[in-house]
Amino acid sequence: MSRILILRPQPGADRTAERARQLGLSPVVHPLFAPETLDWPAPPAQDFDALLLTSANGARCAGPALKAYHALPTYAVGQATADALHAAGWDDVAAGDKDGSAIAARIARDGHRRVLHIAGTTVAPIEAGPLAITRIAVYHMAALPSDPALIAAATPGAILLVHSPRAGEQLAAQMPQSRRGALHLIAISANVLAACGDGWASAACPPRPDDDEMLALARALCEGQQQ
Repeated sequence: MSRILILRPQPGADRTAERARQLGLSPVVHPLFAPETLDWPAPPAQDFDALLLTSANGARCAGPALKAYHALPTYAVGQATADALHAAGWDDVAAGDKDGSAIAARIARDGHRRVLHIAGTTVAPIEAGPLAITRIAVYHMAALPSDPALIAAATPGAILLVHSPRAGEQLAAQMPQSRRGALHLIAISANVLAACGDGWASAACPPRPDDDEMLALARALCEGQQQ
């Protein structure tokens, strides 16, 4: 069974690894980035009628100041983000299983308009519709130093999963051209694939930017290698 290298940051890396193990794959977690907490100005809670988080790292990195918004109707993208809010003391969180635009539409349908979005410095675009969204960054993803362990883990036939353009750029900078010809690449989207550079044994992305679809490609590739 080919080794699956998961390069995304925590906590997403562990979630992907668990799903990979459920598919019978052999994952190795090797994040290229880690969240780093930022100081942030906490605006008055009365300025908003809903709270939105699109990443579990937002709940983890916001710190005690986040509790000022505990009384606001709270929305999360993904169950992992909702779980992080529960761990921070939230009992009632409306979780969406799609993207930020989908949860924004739900917030609007619920009658809210002034939304505080606790996020990182880099976020996927959100179609706000009628919402007035105030976004405050409470963390950023810091690149980790080059680690020889990544090169050592990338044995011939290994499959590398890349979830963001920045990770693709980091991988391209760290993985020598001389090693790429024996490695397979699966990126979450075409633009992420482009950021990884060339020279790989194979390179693919799923039709939709979805973690499970990346793993399905990885499993099919492993099965093909075994035949």
